[in-house]
Amino acid sequence: MNKPANSSPPQAPGKASETIPADLAIEIRKMAHELSNALEVIVQTSYLLGTVGLKEPGSEWLRMLDNGVNKAMDINLALRNYVKENSQP
Repeated sequence: MNKPANSSPPQAPGKASETIPADLAIEIRKMAHELSNALEVIVQTSYLLGTVGLKEPGSEWLRMLDNGVNKAMDINLALRNYVKENSQP
């Protein structure tokens, strides 16, 4: 699955004036990790579908899937980075 060259990850909002409480940050990190695991299954399935030479409209649907997965992965990464930057270690 190739990411478009002009695609950039979404930017998280500016630095929070207060840090995320540790217990909440831990829960958010756990959920983001589980989301990453679920997305990985979709990424691998999308890759495998790309190897079978789908005809239209299937190949267009695969491109749509790839774009959506890339966006979801970027958002998940932005979330993880935001929590890391706005919580205590």
